[in-house]
Amino acid sequence: MSVPSTPTRRERWMLYAVAATVAAVVLAPLAASGYALLYDMVFVPRQPLSWQLVAPADSLPRAVPMDAVVSLVTQLVPGWLLQRLVLVGAVVFAAVGAGYLVPAERRATRVVAAVSYAWTPYLAERLLIGQWGLLLAYAALPWIVWAALRVHAGRAGAVPRLVLAAAPAAITPTGGLLAFATVALLVPGRGRRRSSVLALGALLVLNAPWLVAALVTGAGGTSDPAGVEAFAARAENWAGPLAALAGTGGIWSAQATPGSRSGFLVPLATLVLLVMAGVGAGPLRRRLPAGVAVRLGVLAGGGLLLAALGVLPGTADALRWAVLHVPGAGLLRDGQKFLAGYALPLVLCAALGVERLVARWDRDLAVLVLAGAALLPVAVMPDLALGGAGRLRPVSYPADWRRVAALTAEDPGVVLALPLSAYRAYPWNPDRVVLDPLPRYLSAEVLTDDTLRVGDVTVAGENRRIRKLRRLLRDGRPVAGTGVRWVVVQHGSAGTVDPAWLAGLEKVHDGPFLTLYRDPAAPPVWREDPSDPARWAVVAALGSALLVVGFAALSALRRRPTAW
Repeated sequence: MSVPSTPTRRERWMLYAVAATVAAVVLAPLAASGYALLYDMVFVPRQPLSWQLVAPADSLPRAVPMDAVVSLVTQLVPGWLLQRLVLVGAVVFAAVGAGYLVPAERRATRVVAAVSYAWTPYLAERLLIGQWGLLLAYAALPWIVWAALRVHAGRAGAVPRLVLAAAPAAITPTGGLLAFATVALLVPGRGRRRSSVLALGALLVLNAPWLVAALVTGAGGTSDPAGVEAFAARAENWAGPLAALAGTGGIWSAQATPGSRSGFLVPLATLVLLVMAGVGAGPLRRRLPAGVAVRLGVLAGGGLLLAALGVLPGTADALRWAVLHVPGAGLLRDGQKFLAGYALPLVLCAALGVERLVARWDRDLAVLVLAGAALLPVAVMPDLALGGAGRLRPVSYPADWRRVAALTAEDPGVVLALPLSAYRAYPWNPDRVVLDPLPRYLSAEVLTDDTLRVGDVTVAGENRRIRKLRRLLRDGRPVAGTGVRWVVVQHGSAGTVDPAWLAGLEKVHDGPFLTLYRDPAAPPVWREDPSDPARWAVVAALGSALLVVGFAALSALRRRPTAW
Protein backbone atom coordinates (compact mmCIF):
# COMPACT_ATOMS: atom_id res chain seq x y z
CA MET A 1 0.00 0.00 0.00
CA SER A 2 1.33 3.48 -0.86
CA VAL A 3 1.67 6.20 1.75
CA PRO A 4 1.84 10.02 1.43
CA SER A 5 5.14 11.20 0.02
CA THR A 6 7.71 12.70 2.33
CA PRO A 7 8.34 16.45 1.87
CA THR A 8 11.57 17.37 0.16
CA ARG A 9 14.45 18.77 2.20
CA ARG A 10 13.60 22.27 1.05
CA GLU A 11 9.98 21.79 2.07
CA ARG A 12 11.04 20.47 5.47
CA TRP A 13 13.20 23.52 6.15
CA MET A 14 10.35 25.71 5.01
CA LEU A 15 7.89 24.00 7.34
CA TYR A 16 10.18 24.29 10.35
CA ALA A 17 10.77 27.97 9.56
CA VAL A 18 7.03 28.61 9.32
CA ALA A 19 6.39 26.64 12.51
CA ALA A 20 9.10 28.50 14.40
CA THR A 21 7.62 31.81 13.27
CA VAL A 22 4.13 30.81 14.43
CA ALA A 23 5.51 29.65 17.78
CA ALA A 24 7.42 32.90 18.23
CA VAL A 25 4.32 34.98 17.50
CA VAL A 26 2.04 32.93 19.79
CA LEU A 27 4.47 32.46 22.68
CA ALA A 28 6.43 35.73 22.53
CA PRO A 29 5.72 36.65 26.20
CA LEU A 30 7.60 33.54 27.32
CA ALA A 31 10.84 35.28 26.33
CA ALA A 32 10.60 36.92 29.77
CA SER A 33 11.72 35.01 32.86
CA GLY A 34 9.37 33.30 35.26
CA TYR A 35 6.37 30.98 35.05
CA ALA A 36 3.19 31.48 33.04
CA LEU A 37 0.45 30.44 35.47
CA LEU A 38 -2.98 30.26 33.85
CA TYR A 39 -5.87 27.99 34.87
CA ASP A 40 -4.60 24.38 34.63
CA MET A 41 -1.09 25.40 33.58
CA VAL A 42 1.01 25.08 36.72
CA PHE A 43 4.78 24.81 36.62
CA VAL A 44 7.06 25.14 39.62
CA PRO A 45 10.86 25.29 39.96
CA ARG A 46 11.18 21.63 40.91
CA GLN A 47 8.10 19.47 41.22
CA PRO A 48 8.46 16.82 43.92
CA LEU A 49 8.26 13.14 43.07
CA SER A 50 5.53 12.28 45.56
CA TRP A 51 2.88 9.58 45.84
CA GLN A 52 0.22 12.27 45.65
CA LEU A 53 1.33 13.17 42.13
CA VAL A 54 2.42 9.75 40.87
CA ALA A 55 -0.59 7.75 42.10
CA PRO A 56 -3.28 9.97 43.65
CA ALA A 57 -5.15 8.09 46.34
CA ASP A 58 -8.15 10.37 46.79
CA SER A 59 -8.85 11.79 43.35
CA LEU A 60 -9.36 10.58 39.81
CA PRO A 61 -6.13 10.29 37.77
CA ARG A 62 -6.74 13.27 35.50
CA ALA A 63 -3.04 14.23 35.52
CA VAL A 64 -1.59 10.69 35.43
CA PRO A 65 1.09 10.12 34.24
CA MET A 66 1.67 13.80 33.35
CA ASP A 67 2.52 14.85 36.90
CA ALA A 68 4.93 11.94 37.34
CA VAL A 69 6.68 12.79 34.07
CA VAL A 70 7.00 16.45 35.07
CA SER A 71 8.34 15.45 38.49
CA LEU A 72 10.97 13.23 36.88
CA VAL A 73 12.02 15.78 34.28
CA THR A 74 12.25 18.69 36.73
CA GLN A 75 14.78 16.74 38.74
CA LEU A 76 17.06 17.43 35.74
CA VAL A 77 15.85 20.74 34.25
CA PRO A 78 14.10 23.68 35.93
CA GLY A 79 10.36 24.04 35.59
CA TRP A 80 10.54 27.34 33.70
CA LEU A 81 12.60 25.69 30.96
CA LEU A 82 10.32 22.65 30.77
CA GLN A 83 7.30 24.90 30.35
CA ARG A 84 8.87 26.63 27.38
CA LEU A 85 10.01 23.37 25.82
CA VAL A 86 6.55 21.78 25.93
CA LEU A 87 4.67 24.85 24.70
CA VAL A 88 7.08 25.68 21.89
CA GLY A 89 7.30 21.99 20.99
CA ALA A 90 3.51 21.68 20.86
CA VAL A 91 3.09 24.59 18.45
CA VAL A 92 6.08 23.70 16.28
CA PHE A 93 5.32 20.00 15.92
CA ALA A 94 1.61 20.64 15.36
CA ALA A 95 2.44 22.91 12.43
CA VAL A 96 5.18 20.72 10.97
CA GLY A 97 3.12 17.55 11.42
CA ALA A 98 0.14 18.92 9.49
CA GLY A 99 2.46 20.21 6.78
CA TYR A 100 4.11 16.81 6.48
CA LEU A 101 0.87 14.87 6.42
CA VAL A 102 -1.14 16.80 3.83
CA PRO A 103 -0.78 15.05 0.44
CA ALA A 104 -0.15 18.29 -1.41
CA GLU A 105 1.00 18.96 -4.96
CA ARG A 106 2.07 22.52 -4.19
CA ARG A 107 4.61 23.62 -1.61
CA ALA A 108 2.39 26.49 -0.50
CA THR A 109 -0.40 24.04 0.37
CA ARG A 110 1.82 22.56 3.05
CA VAL A 111 2.20 26.02 4.53
CA VAL A 112 -1.59 26.48 4.52
CA ALA A 113 -2.03 23.22 6.42
CA ALA A 114 0.79 24.03 8.85
CA VAL A 115 -0.44 27.49 9.81
CA SER A 116 -4.10 26.48 9.86
CA TYR A 117 -3.47 23.57 12.25
CA ALA A 118 -1.27 25.64 14.56
CA TRP A 119 -3.74 28.55 14.67
CA THR A 120 -7.07 26.86 15.37
CA PRO A 121 -9.56 27.95 18.03
CA TYR A 122 -8.97 24.51 19.61
CA LEU A 123 -5.29 25.20 20.15
CA ALA A 124 -5.99 28.75 21.34
CA GLU A 125 -8.65 27.74 23.84
CA ARG A 126 -6.75 24.80 25.27
CA LEU A 127 -3.67 27.00 25.58
CA LEU A 128 -5.62 29.72 27.38
CA ILE A 129 -7.15 27.22 29.78
CA GLY A 130 -3.66 25.88 30.45
CA GLN A 131 -4.12 22.29 29.30
CA TRP A 132 -0.69 21.84 27.80
CA GLY A 133 -0.94 18.04 27.99
CA LEU A 134 -3.81 18.17 25.49
CA LEU A 135 -1.73 20.45 23.28
CA LEU A 136 0.96 17.77 23.15
CA ALA A 137 -1.67 15.24 22.06
CA TYR A 138 -2.94 17.70 19.44
CA ALA A 139 0.62 18.20 18.16
CA ALA A 140 1.31 14.45 18.15
CA LEU A 141 -1.82 13.55 16.18
CA PRO A 142 -0.45 14.24 12.64
CA TRP A 143 2.66 12.22 13.47
CA ILE A 144 0.55 9.38 14.85
CA VAL A 145 -1.44 9.30 11.60
CA TRP A 146 1.77 9.46 9.56
CA ALA A 147 3.35 6.55 11.45
CA ALA A 148 0.11 4.53 11.55
CA LEU A 149 -0.13 4.67 7.75
CA ARG A 150 3.38 3.25 7.53
CA VAL A 151 2.55 0.45 9.92
CA HIS A 152 -0.51 -0.33 7.81
CA ALA A 153 1.69 -0.33 4.70
CA GLY A 154 4.11 -2.79 6.28
CA ARG A 155 7.09 -0.41 6.36
CA ALA A 156 10.08 -1.66 8.34
CA GLY A 157 10.58 0.09 11.66
CA ALA A 158 7.17 1.74 11.55
CA VAL A 159 5.86 0.39 14.87
CA PRO A 160 8.65 1.90 17.01
CA ARG A 161 8.12 5.25 15.32
CA LEU A 162 4.41 4.99 15.97
CA VAL A 163 5.11 4.40 19.67
CA LEU A 164 7.40 7.44 19.80
CA ALA A 165 4.78 9.57 18.06
CA ALA A 166 2.04 8.45 20.46
CA ALA A 167 4.09 8.79 23.67
CA PRO A 168 3.58 12.57 24.11
CA ALA A 169 -0.17 12.16 23.65
CA ALA A 170 -0.39 9.47 26.32
CA ILE A 171 0.71 11.69 29.21
CA THR A 172 -2.99 12.49 29.76
CA PRO A 173 -5.96 10.10 29.69
CA THR A 174 -7.71 12.07 26.94
CA GLY A 175 -4.60 12.18 24.79
CA GLY A 176 -3.97 8.49 25.35
CA LEU A 177 -7.50 7.59 24.30
CA LEU A 178 -7.24 9.80 21.22
CA ALA A 179 -3.97 8.15 20.21
CA PHE A 180 -5.38 4.67 20.79
CA ALA A 181 -8.52 5.40 18.77
CA THR A 182 -6.45 6.79 15.89
CA VAL A 183 -4.20 3.73 15.80
CA ALA A 184 -7.17 1.37 16.10
CA LEU A 185 -8.80 3.05 13.10
CA LEU A 186 -5.78 3.32 10.82
CA VAL A 187 -3.46 0.39 11.52
CA PRO A 188 -5.56 -2.79 11.16
CA GLY A 189 -5.72 -4.26 7.68
CA ARG A 190 -5.62 -7.47 5.73
CA GLY A 191 -2.39 -9.37 6.38
CA ARG A 192 -1.25 -6.95 9.11
CA ARG A 193 -2.36 -8.90 12.18
CA ARG A 194 1.07 -9.04 13.84
CA SER A 195 1.87 -5.35 13.36
CA SER A 196 -1.66 -4.39 14.43
CA VAL A 197 -1.37 -6.40 17.64
CA LEU A 198 2.06 -4.93 18.38
CA ALA A 199 0.89 -1.38 17.74
CA LEU A 200 -2.33 -1.65 19.75
CA GLY A 201 -0.55 -3.53 22.53
CA ALA A 202 2.09 -0.82 22.78
CA LEU A 203 -0.60 1.89 22.88
CA LEU A 204 -2.38 -0.02 25.63
CA VAL A 205 0.83 -0.09 27.67
CA LEU A 206 1.25 3.67 27.16
CA ASN A 207 -2.25 4.13 28.60
CA ALA A 208 -1.64 1.70 31.46
CA PRO A 209 -0.50 4.26 34.10
CA TRP A 210 -3.78 6.16 34.24
CA LEU A 211 -5.86 3.01 33.75
CA VAL A 212 -4.20 1.30 36.72
CA ALA A 213 -4.39 4.50 38.80
CA ALA A 214 -8.13 4.67 38.08
CA LEU A 215 -8.55 1.12 39.34
CA VAL A 216 -6.73 1.64 42.65
CA THR A 217 -7.83 5.15 43.61
CA GLY A 218 -10.11 5.57 46.58
CA ALA A 219 -12.14 8.23 44.76
CA GLY A 220 -14.28 5.74 42.86
CA GLY A 221 -14.87 6.02 39.15
CA THR A 222 -18.00 8.16 38.86
CA SER A 223 -18.35 11.95 38.82
CA ASP A 224 -20.88 14.66 39.60
CA PRO A 225 -23.39 14.83 36.69
CA ALA A 226 -23.62 18.60 37.21
CA GLY A 227 -20.37 18.71 35.27
CA VAL A 228 -22.22 17.79 32.07
CA GLU A 229 -23.95 21.18 32.05
CA ALA A 230 -20.89 23.04 33.36
CA PHE A 231 -18.50 21.61 30.77
CA ALA A 232 -20.83 21.45 27.77
CA ALA A 233 -19.80 23.17 24.56
CA ARG A 234 -20.60 26.87 24.63
CA ALA A 235 -21.83 29.28 21.97
CA GLU A 236 -19.17 31.86 21.12
CA ASN A 237 -21.32 34.12 18.96
CA TRP A 238 -24.78 34.33 17.41
CA ALA A 239 -24.44 30.99 15.57
CA GLY A 240 -24.67 28.75 18.66
CA PRO A 241 -22.52 25.97 20.13
CA LEU A 242 -22.65 23.58 17.15
CA ALA A 243 -21.26 26.26 14.85
CA ALA A 244 -18.52 26.95 17.38
CA LEU A 245 -17.63 23.26 17.42
CA ALA A 246 -17.64 23.13 13.62
CA GLY A 247 -14.92 25.78 13.68
CA THR A 248 -12.95 23.74 16.31
CA GLY A 249 -13.95 26.11 19.14
CA GLY A 250 -16.74 25.98 21.70
CA ILE A 251 -14.82 25.37 24.94
CA TRP A 252 -16.96 25.62 28.06
CA SER A 253 -14.99 28.49 29.61
CA ALA A 254 -15.69 32.01 28.35
CA GLN A 255 -12.46 33.18 30.02
CA ALA A 256 -10.42 30.77 27.89
CA THR A 257 -12.01 31.94 24.64
CA PRO A 258 -10.26 34.58 22.51
CA GLY A 259 -12.39 37.70 22.28
CA SER A 260 -12.31 37.59 18.48
CA ARG A 261 -14.41 34.41 18.54
CA SER A 262 -17.45 36.51 19.40
CA GLY A 263 -17.21 38.45 16.15
CA PHE A 264 -20.22 38.66 13.87
CA LEU A 265 -18.31 37.35 10.83
CA VAL A 266 -16.71 34.36 12.57
CA PRO A 267 -19.53 31.94 11.59
CA LEU A 268 -19.10 33.03 7.98
CA ALA A 269 -15.39 32.23 8.20
CA THR A 270 -16.35 28.83 9.60
CA LEU A 271 -18.71 28.32 6.66
CA VAL A 272 -15.89 29.13 4.23
CA LEU A 273 -13.67 26.64 6.06
CA LEU A 274 -16.31 23.91 5.79
CA VAL A 275 -16.90 24.62 2.09
CA MET A 276 -13.16 24.43 1.37
CA ALA A 277 -12.98 21.18 3.35
CA GLY A 278 -15.78 19.77 1.25
CA VAL A 279 -13.94 20.78 -1.94
CA GLY A 280 -10.76 19.14 -0.66
CA ALA A 281 -12.33 15.90 0.53
CA GLY A 282 -12.10 14.39 -2.94
CA PRO A 283 -8.36 15.07 -3.43
CA LEU A 284 -7.67 13.73 0.06
CA ARG A 285 -9.52 10.51 -0.71
CA ARG A 286 -7.70 10.05 -4.03
CA ARG A 287 -4.22 10.85 -2.77
CA LEU A 288 -4.27 8.80 0.42
CA PRO A 289 -4.23 4.99 0.37
CA ALA A 290 -7.60 3.36 -0.27
CA GLY A 291 -9.96 3.65 2.68
CA VAL A 292 -7.74 5.95 4.76
CA ALA A 293 -9.77 9.10 4.06
CA VAL A 294 -12.92 7.28 5.19
CA ARG A 295 -11.22 6.21 8.41
CA LEU A 296 -10.07 9.78 9.02
CA GLY A 297 -13.66 10.81 8.43
CA VAL A 298 -14.77 8.40 11.14
CA LEU A 299 -12.16 9.90 13.48
CA ALA A 300 -13.43 13.39 12.68
CA GLY A 301 -17.08 12.41 13.06
CA GLY A 302 -16.43 10.66 16.34
CA GLY A 303 -14.57 13.65 17.75
CA LEU A 304 -17.31 16.04 16.69
CA LEU A 305 -20.03 13.80 18.15
CA LEU A 306 -18.25 13.48 21.51
CA ALA A 307 -17.78 17.24 21.60
CA ALA A 308 -21.50 17.81 21.00
CA LEU A 309 -22.88 15.24 23.48
CA GLY A 310 -23.53 17.88 26.13
CA VAL A 311 -25.68 20.06 23.84
CA LEU A 312 -27.48 17.66 21.51
CA PRO A 313 -31.12 16.89 22.38
CA GLY A 314 -31.34 13.65 24.35
CA THR A 315 -27.62 12.98 24.54
CA ALA A 316 -27.05 15.36 27.46
CA ASP A 317 -29.46 13.33 29.64
CA ALA A 318 -27.80 10.09 28.60
CA LEU A 319 -24.40 11.57 29.39
CA ARG A 320 -25.56 12.69 32.84
CA TRP A 321 -26.75 9.17 33.57
CA ALA A 322 -23.48 7.66 32.36
CA VAL A 323 -21.34 10.08 34.39
CA LEU A 324 -23.26 9.17 37.53
CA HIS A 325 -23.35 5.38 37.01
CA VAL A 326 -20.56 4.33 34.63
CA PRO A 327 -16.98 4.46 35.95
CA GLY A 328 -14.77 6.59 33.73
CA ALA A 329 -17.62 8.30 31.88
CA GLY A 330 -16.61 11.56 33.53
CA LEU A 331 -13.96 11.84 30.82
CA LEU A 332 -16.78 12.73 28.42
CA ARG A 333 -18.10 15.70 30.40
CA ASP A 334 -15.73 18.10 28.68
CA GLY A 335 -16.29 16.53 25.27
CA GLN A 336 -14.86 19.49 23.36
CA LYS A 337 -11.34 18.25 24.14
CA PHE A 338 -11.93 15.30 21.77
CA LEU A 339 -12.38 17.78 18.93
CA ALA A 340 -8.69 17.33 18.09
CA GLY A 341 -9.66 14.25 16.09
CA TYR A 342 -11.96 16.45 14.00
CA ALA A 343 -9.58 19.38 13.60
CA LEU A 344 -6.82 17.49 11.78
CA PRO A 345 -8.93 16.01 8.93
CA LEU A 346 -10.74 19.34 8.63
CA VAL A 347 -7.49 21.23 8.15
CA LEU A 348 -6.12 18.68 5.67
CA CYS A 349 -9.28 18.83 3.56
CA ALA A 350 -9.46 22.63 3.70
CA ALA A 351 -5.84 23.02 2.59
CA LEU A 352 -6.41 20.67 -0.33
CA GLY A 353 -9.66 22.48 -1.11
CA VAL A 354 -7.79 25.74 -1.60
CA GLU A 355 -5.21 23.93 -3.73
CA ARG A 356 -7.95 22.46 -5.89
CA LEU A 357 -9.62 25.86 -6.22
CA VAL A 358 -6.48 27.48 -7.66
CA ALA A 359 -5.35 24.47 -9.70
CA ARG A 360 -6.05 26.12 -13.07
CA TRP A 361 -5.22 29.66 -12.13
CA ASP A 362 -2.17 31.65 -13.11
CA ARG A 363 0.80 30.54 -10.98
CA ASP A 364 1.44 33.93 -9.38
CA LEU A 365 -2.24 34.41 -8.58
CA ALA A 366 -2.46 30.88 -7.18
CA VAL A 367 0.52 31.51 -4.86
CA LEU A 368 -1.07 34.78 -3.74
CA VAL A 369 -4.36 33.05 -2.91
CA LEU A 370 -2.59 30.24 -1.07
CA ALA A 371 -0.63 32.80 0.94
CA GLY A 372 -3.88 34.54 1.80
CA ALA A 373 -5.41 31.22 2.86
CA ALA A 374 -2.44 30.61 5.16
CA LEU A 375 -2.93 34.01 6.81
CA LEU A 376 -6.72 33.77 7.03
CA PRO A 377 -6.73 31.94 10.42
CA VAL A 378 -4.52 34.70 11.83
CA ALA A 379 -6.79 37.41 10.44
CA VAL A 380 -9.92 35.76 11.86
CA MET A 381 -8.36 35.17 15.32
CA PRO A 382 -5.55 37.74 15.76
CA ASP A 383 -5.72 37.67 19.56
CA LEU A 384 -3.98 34.30 19.77
CA ALA A 385 -0.79 36.24 19.04
CA LEU A 386 1.45 37.41 21.90
CA GLY A 387 0.26 34.75 24.29
CA GLY A 388 -3.43 35.26 23.73
CA ALA A 389 -3.15 39.08 23.75
CA GLY A 390 -0.99 39.11 26.87
CA ARG A 391 -2.71 36.45 28.98
CA LEU A 392 0.36 34.22 28.99
CA ARG A 393 2.65 36.48 31.01
CA PRO A 394 5.37 34.93 33.20
CA VAL A 395 5.61 35.83 36.88
CA SER A 396 7.88 34.79 39.74
CA TYR A 397 6.79 32.98 42.89
CA PRO A 398 7.16 35.21 45.96
CA ALA A 399 9.88 34.42 48.52
CA ASP A 400 7.08 33.33 50.88
CA TRP A 401 6.63 30.18 48.84
CA ARG A 402 10.25 29.10 49.16
CA ARG A 403 10.19 29.73 52.92
CA VAL A 404 6.99 27.71 53.45
CA ALA A 405 8.34 24.90 51.26
CA ALA A 406 11.51 24.72 53.38
CA LEU A 407 9.62 24.68 56.69
CA THR A 408 7.16 21.97 55.67
CA ALA A 409 9.99 19.84 54.24
CA GLU A 410 11.89 19.95 57.55
CA ASP A 411 8.89 18.66 59.53
CA PRO A 412 6.88 16.34 57.24
CA GLY A 413 3.14 16.16 57.56
CA VAL A 414 -0.06 16.75 55.67
CA VAL A 415 -0.76 20.36 54.62
CA LEU A 416 -4.21 21.94 54.31
CA ALA A 417 -4.53 24.90 51.91
CA LEU A 418 -6.96 27.66 52.98
CA PRO A 419 -9.26 29.27 51.96
CA LEU A 420 -10.85 26.21 50.42
CA SER A 421 -10.71 26.73 46.67
CA ALA A 422 -9.44 24.70 43.73
CA TYR A 423 -8.45 27.79 41.72
CA ARG A 424 -6.91 31.02 42.96
CA ALA A 425 -6.31 34.57 41.76
CA TYR A 426 -3.13 35.93 43.34
CA PRO A 427 -2.17 39.61 43.48
CA TRP A 428 1.31 38.67 42.24
CA ASN A 429 -0.26 36.88 39.21
CA PRO A 430 -2.60 39.73 38.20
CA ASP A 431 -5.75 39.31 36.16
CA ARG A 432 -5.38 35.53 35.95
CA VAL A 433 -6.82 32.50 37.68
CA VAL A 434 -4.70 29.41 38.26
CA LEU A 435 -5.07 25.96 39.76
CA ASP A 436 -3.61 26.06 43.27
CA PRO A 437 0.18 25.46 42.80
CA LEU A 438 0.80 24.36 46.42
CA PRO A 439 0.44 20.59 45.77
CA ARG A 440 3.15 20.83 43.13
CA TYR A 441 5.35 23.33 44.96
CA LEU A 442 5.57 21.65 48.37
CA SER A 443 7.17 18.25 48.92
CA ALA A 444 4.55 17.48 51.57
CA GLU A 445 1.11 16.09 50.80
CA VAL A 446 -1.27 19.03 50.26
CA LEU A 447 -5.05 18.87 50.64
CA THR A 448 -6.87 21.37 48.45
CA ASP A 449 -10.53 21.79 47.68
CA ASP A 450 -11.64 19.93 44.55
CA THR A 451 -15.07 21.53 44.19
CA LEU A 452 -15.37 23.44 40.91
CA ARG A 453 -17.60 26.45 40.37
CA VAL A 454 -18.48 27.24 36.77
CA GLY A 455 -20.79 30.23 36.68
CA ASP A 456 -23.79 29.32 38.80
CA VAL A 457 -23.05 25.59 38.65
CA THR A 458 -21.15 23.82 41.42
CA VAL A 459 -19.45 20.55 40.48
CA ALA A 460 -18.61 18.37 43.46
CA GLY A 461 -15.20 16.71 43.67
CA GLU A 462 -14.34 13.14 44.61
CA ASN A 463 -11.88 13.59 47.50
CA ARG A 464 -13.50 12.11 50.60
CA ARG A 465 -10.92 13.57 52.97
CA ILE A 466 -11.57 17.10 51.75
CA ARG A 467 -15.29 16.44 52.04
CA LYS A 468 -14.86 15.57 55.74
CA LEU A 469 -12.74 18.65 56.39
CA ARG A 470 -15.21 20.87 54.54
CA ARG A 471 -18.04 19.67 56.80
CA LEU A 472 -15.89 20.28 59.86
CA LEU A 473 -15.04 23.82 58.80
CA ARG A 474 -18.63 24.54 57.86
CA ASP A 475 -19.56 23.76 61.46
CA GLY A 476 -16.96 26.27 62.68
CA ARG A 477 -14.72 23.63 64.27
CA PRO A 478 -10.91 23.98 64.35
CA VAL A 479 -8.48 22.11 62.14
CA ALA A 480 -6.46 21.14 65.21
CA GLY A 481 -6.99 17.53 66.15
CA THR A 482 -7.86 16.33 62.66
CA GLY A 483 -4.34 15.01 62.03
CA VAL A 484 -3.42 17.82 59.63
CA ARG A 485 0.11 18.94 60.50
CA TRP A 486 0.28 22.23 58.60
CA VAL A 487 -2.21 24.88 57.49
CA VAL A 488 -1.24 27.39 54.79
CA VAL A 489 -3.41 30.48 54.51
CA GLN A 490 -3.03 32.08 51.09
CA HIS A 491 -3.67 35.82 51.24
CA GLY A 492 -5.27 37.70 48.40
CA SER A 493 -7.01 34.65 46.93
CA ALA A 494 -10.74 34.04 46.87
CA GLY A 495 -12.54 33.17 50.10
CA THR A 496 -12.14 33.91 53.78
CA VAL A 497 -10.70 32.03 56.73
CA ASP A 498 -12.67 31.86 59.99
CA PRO A 499 -10.28 32.48 62.93
CA ALA A 500 -12.06 29.64 64.75
CA TRP A 501 -10.58 27.19 62.24
CA LEU A 502 -7.07 28.15 63.35
CA ALA A 503 -7.67 27.79 67.10
CA GLY A 504 -5.00 25.69 68.78
CA LEU A 505 -2.49 26.10 65.95
CA GLU A 506 0.97 27.63 66.26
CA LYS A 507 1.91 30.39 63.79
CA VAL A 508 5.28 29.53 62.27
CA HIS A 509 5.57 31.99 59.39
CA ASP A 510 3.66 35.18 58.62
CA GLY A 511 4.45 36.66 55.23
CA PRO A 512 2.73 39.07 52.86
CA PHE A 513 1.30 36.24 50.73
CA LEU A 514 1.37 33.09 52.90
CA THR A 515 0.88 32.41 56.59
CA LEU A 516 1.90 29.00 57.90
CA TYR A 517 0.43 27.33 60.98
CA ARG A 518 1.43 24.07 62.66
CA ASP A 519 -0.51 21.71 64.88
CA PRO A 520 2.13 20.56 67.40
CA ALA A 521 -0.04 17.62 68.42
CA ALA A 522 -0.48 16.25 64.90
CA PRO A 523 1.58 13.24 63.82
CA PRO A 524 4.33 13.88 61.26
CA VAL A 525 2.45 11.85 58.65
CA TRP A 526 -1.30 11.27 58.33
CA ARG A 527 -2.68 9.35 55.38
CA GLU A 528 -5.60 7.16 54.44
CA ASP A 529 -4.12 5.89 51.20
CA PRO A 530 -4.66 2.59 49.40
CA SER A 531 -2.33 -0.23 50.23
CA ASP A 532 1.25 0.05 49.08
CA PRO A 533 0.86 -2.78 46.53
CA ALA A 534 -1.89 -0.76 44.82
CA ARG A 535 0.31 2.30 44.49
CA TRP A 536 3.27 0.22 43.39
CA ALA A 537 1.04 -1.17 40.65
CA VAL A 538 0.82 2.36 39.23
CA VAL A 539 4.59 2.67 39.42
CA ALA A 540 4.93 -0.66 37.61
CA ALA A 541 2.56 0.54 34.88
CA LEU A 542 4.52 3.78 34.53
CA GLY A 543 7.78 1.83 34.38
CA SER A 544 6.33 -0.44 31.69
CA ALA A 545 5.29 2.56 29.61
CA LEU A 546 8.76 4.10 29.93
CA LEU A 547 10.37 0.79 28.95
CA VAL A 548 8.20 0.55 25.84
CA VAL A 549 9.15 4.11 24.86
CA GLY A 550 12.83 3.40 25.55
CA PHE A 551 12.77 0.20 23.53
CA ALA A 552 11.03 2.00 20.65
CA ALA A 553 13.66 4.76 20.71
CA LEU A 554 16.53 2.26 20.62
CA SER A 555 14.87 0.30 17.83
CA ALA A 556 14.30 3.45 15.78
CA LEU A 557 17.90 4.61 16.26
CA ARG A 558 19.27 1.29 15.07
CA ARG A 559 17.53 1.63 11.72
CA ARG A 560 18.35 3.86 8.80
CA PRO A 561 17.35 7.46 9.57
CA THR A 562 14.16 8.65 7.92
CA ALA A 563 13.00 12.11 6.95
CA TRP A 564 11.37 12.66 10.31
